[in-house]
Amino acid sequence: IVEGFIELHGDRSFADDGAILAGVGWISGHPVTVIAQEKGVNLADRVARNFGCPQPEGYRKSLRLMREAEKFDRPILCLVDTQGAFCGTEAEERGQGNAIADNLVAMAGLRVPVVSVLLGEGGSGGALALAVSNRVAMQEHAVYSVLSPEGFASILWKDGKRAPEAAEVMKMNARAVLEGGIVDAVISEGEGPAHENPDEAVAAVRDYVREAYKELADLTPDELIAQRQERFARF
Repeated sequence: IVEGFIELHGDRSFADDGAILAGVGWISGHPVTVIAQEKGVNLADRVARNFGCPQPEGYRKSLRLMREAEKFDRPILCLVDTQGAFCGTEAEERGQGNAIADNLVAMAGLRVPVVSVLLGEGGSGGALALAVSNRVAMQEHAVYSVLSPEGFASILWKDGKRAPEAAEVMKMNARAVLEGGIVDAVISEGEGPAHENPDEAVAAVRDYVREAYKELADLTPDELIAQRQERFARF
């Protein structure tokens, strides 16, 4: 999706969070800031990246890069793939709720184009913290919800085994989320799920992102902010 990617590390306050991969690169010859949630590719990598559940320092790192992008007038691309923000005691002690809230507020007022794509799983505020954008899309087999079906079933029905039923009630699949106006587009994954057909899936995401930036290129900073806020005010 991005060429010449250079990763940037750390929140300049506590640590670097491997669950959020962030840096700068190029899309169609234009510089862009990329912020992506990363679950890892093998067991050791997944442990190092906390299975894609960001810590407060991950959200603060992403906020640092958003501010840098705004300073240098670079569009922002957010790639969302998380079951949710890490909810351990240590994360709460370091201000997890504040870190997410700061991202939400900052993204609403960014003066550059922001595009978000949900690649697999978008869970709760941990996903929304990278999805207050001018354009939001999701892959056709992705899900987007306030919490997991297991959590929903356990809280409402005291029975985690009713997760499949909860998933239907929650309307978390791509088509249902599109019909609800939560996302603007559903991106095809080709002949099979993205992990079985990665090249075609990546190409489809890249094409969507390019077109989204073209549509947003002529908007002024004030118009970008107004469009973003109007979009989220609808729901």
